[in-house]
Amino acid sequence: MSRNNLLGWAFVFPAVILITAFLIYPTIRTIQLSFDTGLGFTTSEYVGLENYSNLFTRDRFFFDIDQFPPRGAVFNTIIWLGLFTAGTVGIGLVVAVLANAVRYEVLIKTIIFIPMAISFTAAGIIWRFVYSPDEKTGILNAILVGLIPSTDPIPWLGRIDIVNVALIIAGIWIWTGFCMVILSAALKGLPQEVMEAARVDGANSWQTFWRITIPMLLPTISVITTTMIINVLKAFDIVYIMTAGGPRGASRIIGFTMYWETFQNGKPGYGAAVAVIMLLLMLPFVIINIRRYRSGEQGT
Repeated sequence: MSRNNLLGWAFVFPAVILITAFLIYPTIRTIQLSFDTGLGFTTSEYVGLENYSNLFTRDRFFFDIDQFPPRGAVFNTIIWLGLFTAGTVGIGLVVAVLANAVRYEVLIKTIIFIPMAISFTAAGIIWRFVYSPDEKTGILNAILVGLIPSTDPIPWLGRIDIVNVALIIAGIWIWTGFCMVILSAALKGLPQEVMEAARVDGANSWQTFWRITIPMLLPTISVITTTMIINVLKAFDIVYIMTAGGPRGASRIIGFTMYWETFQNGKPGYGAAVAVIMLLLMLPFVIINIRRYRSGEQGT
């Protein structure tokens, strides 16, 4: 074996060990555990697909189609996927485009990005104060009562019909800055001669944005969108801090359910089944991002 091959293996072997220890083995062990009871981390009995069957047929907190609209972690996650992804990517794009056209671009982007510098735990606590039903501490209710004195304060995190939207707004506040920074960098990298050619041909700003800017930004928008989707599928902290899945399990999402079943209910086998479902849902989006990354490398 040549010296170059030995040096190559010297770098590859530690990476293989780390990937096996921290990625491959935990994944295989989780899949194996999902077919067991795993009660209380002490006993384990093979139950086949029972955990998966119970998730979709008996667990109303995970999948409930007996009422309309359907409820449970699966449907709450679908709501998150739609509203959170559209909100973060859409607002991030709008801010990136508008801030690029004003003098105080750096200041505006700094303000929008600040929530990303705050820990998600702290952000959750901040938004609990914002949503507090006590108008003396809850900013939102204080504004509402100030504008309409006869209005009763709303328990934003205590109502089944609005709790998920309230959590999604907090999530959008946190992640919009990330999307804005990535999209702003992509926007500044667009060839200006194409924009100038469109203006010479008589296109106004709106036409240039939709017919030139957006098509050229589509690869970046696609990557950001899939990243936000993955964030939703593994989201846990903001739900845990703000509602702990309440009221009455109405704000549970898949990532939170995995933690709750594993560590709070002491059913690691059941939680592992949720983790496997998360993995299967994330896998297509991870593959999409990897393919786009490789195509980008080939393009350069």
